[in-house]
Order: sequence, then structure tokens, then C-alpha cells
Amino acid sequence: MTAVLLNLIILAVGFVLLIKGADFFVKGASAIARRFRVPQLIIGLTIVAMGTSAPEAAVSISAALSGDADITIGNVLGSNILNVLIVLGMTAVVAPVTVDKKAVTFDLPIVLGTTTLLVALGMIGRMVDRWEGLILLVIFCAYMVRLFFDAKEAKDPDGSEAPDDDRRPFFGQGNIWTYLMTLLGLAMIVVGSKATVYGATEIALDLGVSQRIIGLTIVAFGTSLPELVTSVIAARRGEAGLAIGNIIGSNIFNILFVTGITALITPIAFIKAFLFDGVIAFAAALLLWIFAWRLGKLNQICGIIMLAGYAAYFIYLIL
Repeated sequence: MTAVLLNLIILAVGFVLLIKGADFFVKGASAIARRFRVPQLIIGLTIVAMGTSAPEAAVSISAALSGDADITIGNVLGSNILNVLIVLGMTAVVAPVTVDKKAVTFDLPIVLGTTTLLVALGMIGRMVDRWEGLILLVIFCAYMVRLFFDAKEAKDPDGSEAPDDDRRPFFGQGNIWTYLMTLLGLAMIVVGSKATVYGATEIALDLGVSQRIIGLTIVAFGTSLPELVTSVIAARRGEAGLAIGNIIGSNIFNILFVTGITALITPIAFIKAFLFDGVIAFAAALLLWIFAWRLGKLNQICGIIMLAGYAAYFIYLIL
């Protein structure tokens, strides 16, 4: 009974850290975007996306260093599927998410292209080797350079600073405080997600749930908790650019950086079953692109369709 109570406390503390950390992180990222007059989409594609993808990166790189790099492809594809269908699906149900035109014409096609490239590289030799990992990292660097120039072009042509109203710092404090609180928010998200996964896993084990089901549900969902909580809170605060940029950027980061850096450490096996997951990851990104292209936003109906799509995928995995 004492162990169960302790796990419940850990679970509750994890959720509190997640929610409050995401609030800090979104506020801080928004303040940084206003301070430098950088569009929310670009902040979402970079700072927010990389921050919320920290769990996936940590899991894959640690696994590679331990000689278990085989889990990387499943981790990346599984997270990308969950990011689109669950995270954006739930976000759209909570609040409509407007999709920037640039995301439709450039960033989402990059997600589709990189997903196809990853599957193609894996299928060629049933392996993502070091050279292929280097290719992925080069593409990632090129994409980041493109975002850098996009950010420069987004500023006022005359180089003037933003008005005081748009440059207001986080919580009325100085800019250093803004950066510190943003980092604190990210740290709270990472720690909160780990505490939540640990508490939920221990409770499930106490209730007799199998390790396989726990892995397919709690652990998989747990590594995407940072994206989920950050995107939902961003959407509720009217920061749609952060919400959509977070997911698109996370998916690109997962494929190009996480897989690339892991493959540089050690070649990654690409088993036949990953082909199906790759097709689902591509289909999820394609569905998102179609909604964004036709509607310019994700509404509740889009969210429900995406959640239903993940439910069908999950049932297939279980059966």
C-alpha cells in the first residue's frame, strides 16, 4: 500500500511538473520570439521542437552507446506517428490550430520527404549505416541554415527593434530571467515526463498489466508527453505557431538528427516490420498536410479523425 501511494505521489508530481513546466516553456519561447521578432513557427520548429524531443534523443543515443541501437528506428517512427495523430489530434480537439502557409509549402513536405528517405535508406541494406547517418545530419544542417535565413528575413527590413509591447519580457523581469525560466520550464518538462512514466509504469505493474502493453502505451506515450503538453498549452494560449511548429520540428529532428547521430555511433538495423511503421508515419504526415492545405487549420473534426487513425493503428499493434 505504501509503494502504491508513493507511485501515485510520483505520478501526481510528474503531471504538475509537466503542466507548469510547459506553461513556463511556452511563455518563455513566445517572449523570445517577440524579443527578436522571429515568427512563432520558426521558434516552434527549433527551440521548442528540439527541447521537447530531448527524451527521444536521450533514449536513442543512450541505447546506441549501450549497444542497443536497434530500438532507434522504432522509437523515431513510433514517436512521429504519435506526435501527429495523438498530440496534434488532441490539441485540435482542445483548440483549433491554424497552420502557417510556410509550413504547408515547405516544412510539411520536408517531413514527408525525410520519412520516405529514412525508410528507403533502411530498406536498401536493412541497415542505416554511418555514411547514411552522415547524409541525414547534413540534410538537418541544411534545414537549420534555411530556418536561420527565414528568421532573418522575418525581421523588419530596416532592422528596427520591435515595439515595447511586443518585446515585453517573461513575467515582467529582464531578458536573462526570460531565458532562465524558459530553460527551467524545459527541465521541468523532461523531469515531469520521466516521473509520470515511472509512476504510471509501476502502478500498471502493481495491477498486473503486462510489460508489452506498458511499452506500447505508457512508455510510448510518455516520451511524447513533452510535445503533447507543450502543444496543448500553446494552442490554448493562442500560440498556434508554437503548437504546429513543435510537432513538425520534432518529427524532422527525430528523423534527421536523432537517427543520424545514432547511426554515426553505430549502424542501426532496419527490420522488415519497420516498413509498415514507416508507411503509417508517412500516411499520418500526409493526412496532416492534406488538412492544412485544404482547411488552413486543424479543427475538432480533424482532431477526431487523427485520434481515430491512431486508435486503428494501436489496435493493429495489439492484435
